[in-house]
Amino acid sequence: MDTKRIELLGSQLNCLTMWETLAVIDEIIQKKIPTQHVVINASKINLMSKDEQLKNIINDCPLINADGQSIVWAGRFLGFSIPERVTGIDLFTELVKKAAEDGLRLYYFGSEEEVVQEVIRLHQKQYPNLIVAGFRNGYFKEEESTEIVEEIHQSQADILFVAFSSPKKEYWIHQYKEQLNVPFMMGVGGSFDVVAGKTKRAPNWMQKVGLEWFYRLIQEPRRMLSRYVKGNTAFIVTVIKAKLRRNGV
Repeated sequence: MDTKRIELLGSQLNCLTMWETLAVIDEIIQKKIPTQHVVINASKINLMSKDEQLKNIINDCPLINADGQSIVWAGRFLGFSIPERVTGIDLFTELVKKAAEDGLRLYYFGSEEEVVQEVIRLHQKQYPNLIVAGFRNGYFKEEESTEIVEEIHQSQADILFVAFSSPKKEYWIHQYKEQLNVPFMMGVGGSFDVVAGKTKRAPNWMQKVGLEWFYRLIQEPRRMLSRYVKGNTAFIVTVIKAKLRRNGV
């Protein structure tokens, strides 16, 4: 299993295309060893710089993809060959298709009840053979986690999608990974909301030129202003410092 691993800005990263990533996931599922997957973007790099535990959780994951175009650009600026971004939502979409083709069992966990149900309805409409092992909304008390984990374990799911925000999803999957005993577990953030039509994703041209963050900023200026303006500035500073270190400055 060639995962083309590098270290970038304090995070491990697998420099894979979407199709290479899917091939690695296929191997993971066949081996049936509980595996946590994560994606990184500028915001995640910023979080990792302040949260050592989160950094350790992410770097311990066998498969880490570049979710943000900022990661691809930063990597190339620093001399690494990163072929493309493999976004969480695009990987989520491809895995649903793969599951329908290969008879894999999916568990959907997160978001609001009506949202997760709508996602499943749309996916089963698109893929009539899709096997849904189970689903649950993302609103629960911490003391309910044990019961939820057992429910997911009993579902015999091959893939678990966890639609929480960061860093909650990384922490939750890591904490219960062994008890869940699901071969492949990935956090999908707000992907359920996008699929269900609750929120809109940026047009393809904005995704390709790295302006997806700007589209989200326009949609939710109050919530996203600090994250993107301050966060992007902090990320750029981190990249410049890394470049200076590589040049021996």
